[in-house]
Amino acid sequence: MSTTGRHPMDSADIEHRFAFHAATTAEKRDAHGSVRQQCRRLADHINETCPPGREQALAVTKIEEAMFWANAALARAQE
Repeated sequence: MSTTGRHPMDSADIEHRFAFHAATTAEKRDAHGSVRQQCRRLADHINETCPPGREQALAVTKIEEAMFWANAALARAQE
C-alpha cells in the first residue's frame, strides 16, 4: 500500500491504458468516425453560436476531451 492509503494500479491495467488499440473491424472504425463527426458538429455549433472568448474556447476543449474519452472507450473495449 502506498503512503496515501491507496493501492497502486494493477500493472496490466496500466499496460492496457497506454497500449495502442487499433480499430480492428470496420464497425469500430465507423464508430470512431461517428464520434468524431458528432463532436465536430457540436464544436461547429458552439463556434457559430457562442461569442469568442475563454468560455467558447473551454467549451470546444471539453468537446475534444469528450471525443478523446469516447474513442478511448471504443478502442480499449475488450473484444
